[in-house]
Amino acid sequence: MRLLLLSLAGAAIAFAQPVTFGVRVGEPLTDFVSTVQNEPIEGILGQFSNFYSNTRPYVLGPTVEFRLPAGLGIEFDALYRRLNYSGTEVTTNGLASVTTAISSTSADAWEFPLLLKYKFKIPLVKPYVDAGFAWDTLAGLKQSIRQTVGAITNTSTTSTPADLNKKGTSGFVLGAGVDIHAVVLHLSPEIRYTHWGSPHFENPAGLVTSNQSQAEFLLGITF
Repeated sequence: MRLLLLSLAGAAIAFAQPVTFGVRVGEPLTDFVSTVQNEPIEGILGQFSNFYSNTRPYVLGPTVEFRLPAGLGIEFDALYRRLNYSGTEVTTNGLASVTTAISSTSADAWEFPLLLKYKFKIPLVKPYVDAGFAWDTLAGLKQSIRQTVGAITNTSTTSTPADLNKKGTSGFVLGAGVDIHAVVLHLSPEIRYTHWGSPHFENPAGLVTSNQSQAEFLLGITF
């Protein structure tokens, strides 16, 4: 993928065509994190869990496109989303022993797609398709846990929770949209699909998993 990155960047510089820049905003069409509610854990007496995804339903960030001849272009985005999930686990080992653990996990997810784009030669409204690779990394990852055993409560925080599989991952991207030229602006609504090579989160008990297949609706506003 590094070789592809260098090749695409070299092509953009060599042809020295106009550059457009702006922002992309959108909404995820799939959940970033999948959670499980009210599921007993097999093999442990009286243990029940409730996990909920509170990830904010937006994606946004800057975008730049290098226009090439023959309707081709190279696009690079830096897309941000805020993810959060929380959970409550209660374990009973008889009437006299109850353990409650309440956790909250949050992070900033940054996605960097590098795409080769082709626009069909139609005036004003140009349908397009794009494909390429993306890299995703988590920043500011934090999990807070408040555990109560009987009358004793302890609180702890960590940047490497047990749910974490990888802070960084990569995958391939496919998309399709329409470029609408409106005076000095280009409006580009797009449906984009990304498949990641590995999940960010993978709870040992299967209570929390980040989805490897993700779909998004994005609107590009460029100059």
